[in-house]
Amino acid sequence: MINFKEELSALEAKGLRRRMRFASSACGRQIIIDGKKLLNFCSNNYLGLANDSRLKKAAIAAINRFGTGSGASRLVSGSNISHKRLEEKLADFKKQEACLVYPSGYSANLGIISALAGRGDIVFSDRLNHASIIDGIILSRAQLVRYPHKDIKELERLLERNNAAVGADLCVCPKQRQKKLIVTDSLFSMDGDIAPLPELSRLAEKYDCLLMIDEAHSTGVLGKSGRGALEHFGLKADKRIIQMGTLSKALGGLGGFVCGSRDLIDYLVNRSRSFIFSTALPAALCASALEAVKIIEKDKSRIQRLKENADFLRDGLRSLGFDTLNSQTPIIPILTQDPRRTMELSQKLFEKGIFVQGIRPPAVPDNLCRLRVTAMATHTKKDLEFALSVFKEIR
Repeated sequence: MINFKEELSALEAKGLRRRMRFASSACGRQIIIDGKKLLNFCSNNYLGLANDSRLKKAAIAAINRFGTGSGASRLVSGSNISHKRLEEKLADFKKQEACLVYPSGYSANLGIISALAGRGDIVFSDRLNHASIIDGIILSRAQLVRYPHKDIKELERLLERNNAAVGADLCVCPKQRQKKLIVTDSLFSMDGDIAPLPELSRLAEKYDCLLMIDEAHSTGVLGKSGRGALEHFGLKADKRIIQMGTLSKALGGLGGFVCGSRDLIDYLVNRSRSFIFSTALPAALCASALEAVKIIEKDKSRIQRLKENADFLRDGLRSLGFDTLNSQTPIIPILTQDPRRTMELSQKLFEKGIFVQGIRPPAVPDNLCRLRVTAMATHTKKDLEFALSVFKEIR
């Protein structure tokens, strides 16, 4: 039997025990935590849409028509026209043939990867990919091959070695062709850097792999129109490319999705267990996400403001001597290394009116603890300058 007190004490001793803080306000540039009003610099609400009146109006209208719950899985009675409209809009937004919506981004990654790969197949995964990607690979029972973060040369060496092994009948059943999948975050959620998609796309074509891109933090953030990393690099989607994403970050709601070929989406409807066996996303969340995409399409100024705010904040933190790794985006890590020091700094920021959470293992590797600072499009210049003044004070 597990002694939970002992396990928790061990975490406490290492500075790794987690405790939740509860907000009593909406998630915006300001937030109220434990009765204290703070500037919010640790949200994934990048475009500030989570409390937008237009999204709330769309959600309320959907509740009035469809109720609060969907009542069943999509293949029973849970599908309604809200899902269809959102999926059509997301497919158009991502420039792919079709789309499928999941209850969450985590369940999307589990369901997509475990449907695409199985025993005898192989998945090449960036070492810093999100936990949901790793869990999806483990669930698939495919062979997991991790390559060093963004290391294209090493990935190609691993792909070549796999090809040689297949040729020698070491890795694949002779009756079944081995499936190969390269999976990467496009914007890495803890480091804030961007995957080298042009090179990954080249390798996927050269070695006959599918390329799955986790666009959770890229949708609404990267690209002039917020369409994600493919737009950022000027790449076009094709049948080899699979784009996964979430509705819960820049789109301000909850849910996951995948865009790809029509055949891929039909296949996932039939084989993706987390889609088949989960209750459908409520219509209200579909409606609010649909409204968010429409807003992004009509008003690109939010994306530009987000970039400007992120650049200003990142440059300011670097000028103060903080190590922000290779961040290129609104996700700006401040490397602190030690877990106890990380949480002490987080608490000092809290006391001075800045909400930034500390990130410790297992979310990041040992000795790579950090404060994960995020910019929002709705932060004002005054907000950013105040935050930098507090960081200077605690430095």
